[in-house]
Amino acid sequence: MELKDVKELIRFFDRSGLAELEVENGDERIYLSKVAKFTQEPASTSSFRLEAQPSINTEKEGVKSSLKEGNYIESPMIGTFYAAASQGAAPFIKAGDIAEKGQTLCIIEAMKIMNTIEAEYRCRIKDILVANGEPVEYGQPIFVVEAV
Repeated sequence: MELKDVKELIRFFDRSGLAELEVENGDERIYLSKVAKFTQEPASTSSFRLEAQPSINTEKEGVKSSLKEGNYIESPMIGTFYAAASQGAAPFIKAGDIAEKGQTLCIIEAMKIMNTIEAEYRCRIKDILVANGEPVEYGQPIFVVEAV
């Protein structure tokens, strides 16, 4: 496993709600734990929640100036952004479309697991900030939306 893969795995684990994680890849084995060494209690926990944010922190790296107006949806994890279910398939949503609550907006692949990202409420997709197949970071804005 390359160093960048290990760093990405650590970032994913740090932001997840998992207390322990073990990954095996051939002869390699990585074990991560948030369990305190002596007390056996979780040192910290967190969970992913996808929701539109009412304001924008323009100091975040990579945030486009077009984000100054409207709400946005952030990536809940580190992974690869996919706009469609498979290569050549129609995208789940396009800029200008209205997404219904619970509608799939995209897929983020993390560690070979496909995670569907759904709309939390009925909204219009004003802009899609990530191209198909691009990597995304935790907290990175991926859609600009407005409630309808």
